[in-house]
Amino acid sequence: MTQLRIIIAGAGGRMGAANIRAVAAHPGLELVGALDRSGADTLGCDAGTLAGIEALGVVLTDNVVPLLDQADAIIDFSAPVASVALARQAASRGLVHVIGTTGCLEAEDEAIAQAGRDGARIVKSGNFSPGMVALAVLVEKAAAALSSYDVEILEMHHNLKVDAPSGTALMLGEAAARGRQISLKDNAVRVRDGHTGPREAGTIGFATLRGGNVIGDHSVILAGPSERIELTHRAQDRTIYANGAVLAVLWAHRQKPGLYSMADVLGLSD
Repeated sequence: MTQLRIIIAGAGGRMGAANIRAVAAHPGLELVGALDRSGADTLGCDAGTLAGIEALGVVLTDNVVPLLDQADAIIDFSAPVASVALARQAASRGLVHVIGTTGCLEAEDEAIAQAGRDGARIVKSGNFSPGMVALAVLVEKAAAALSSYDVEILEMHHNLKVDAPSGTALMLGEAAARGRQISLKDNAVRVRDGHTGPREAGTIGFATLRGGNVIGDHSVILAGPSERIELTHRAQDRTIYANGAVLAVLWAHRQKPGLYSMADVLGLSD
């Protein structure tokens, strides 16, 4: 069986380590490159050793260019600027680019979408857990069916996470907005402080908690006049995200260029 050759971006982080282990464990994949930011302490370290498994003979580098001609796909949980640059490289070579990076600005999301139009096969998602993707489908349906109920999204992550709300929380907010046929951008409430007045009907609220080593807890609350529905997902191991990213690589390799979601991978998109 021909192996797909994988570069992992953000290899020095916790998700990077999980992605290294997932690629190394899959018989259909071969790790050929591992990237970290310039100046990182991990540069020059063996990717396998860094991830807590046997040495793989692939050392972390901050220079992707020599690796690109050896690769079929990039698994990228890094930073928005890096992801945009990698998406453009993927487009120029027709590579698969699986993006779990969060915190992208609107212009960065558009640049990634353009890379899909230019030849890359991109799967971008705020969360690669199959359970979370299924939950988003449920949120969309519940928000549509309970159109008068207030929607609030609560998320908690570890104390080192740098963006808020989380990409997953925004993904759930987008699902609720689709169900209501409204724009999340125009109806999201991300901050409440001081004398805010009554809650504005039809808005989608976000609350963010940070602490400890929480991998990711998300709840969508639909509050009506006489009842409250809570849809909750709690991640217990980053392996779920890494395995989802591997699944996305294998699926996207068979697709034509474009921008896809994890819902497409799982057959849950409309």
